[in-house]
Amino acid sequence: MRGLKKQRRIQILIVAAVALTLSSVLIGYALRDGINFFRPPAEVAENPPPPSEVFRIGGMVEEGTLVRGQGETITFNVTDFAASIPVSYTGVLPDLFGEGEGMVGTGRLVNGTFEATEILARHDETYMPAEVTEALEAQGYSPDGYARDGDS
Repeated sequence: MRGLKKQRRIQILIVAAVALTLSSVLIGYALRDGINFFRPPAEVAENPPPPSEVFRIGGMVEEGTLVRGQGETITFNVTDFAASIPVSYTGVLPDLFGEGEGMVGTGRLVNGTFEATEILARHDETYMPAEVTEALEAQGYSPDGYARDGDS
């Protein structure tokens, strides 16, 4: 009798472990496309992803590169001051989007151009996404003045 209870307990634990493992695998599989990590332009330039991969890129809109085409098509370069990636976007840009401003875009890299499906800009004049700030600081730039450390 006692051995039967112990055996039943072990069976329940095994079934619970299998169910937990299976549910974890299914959740991970479902989220694999929903998790987009931020990549700075230098990383994208070094290791370009395949055209089928959707990812996020972010940095500063490079001065002098913003070109508004016919209709809603806009092209510009995004930079982290170590590399610059051309971006093409068709749609309505956020109000605070502009040259020298921080941005994060979602899309694909096709023939060396990031084709964005979504563009996010800073919320206000004092906000910059933490990911962009970290990427700029990693390149030696101050997010406040966008100048290299030690430059005046």
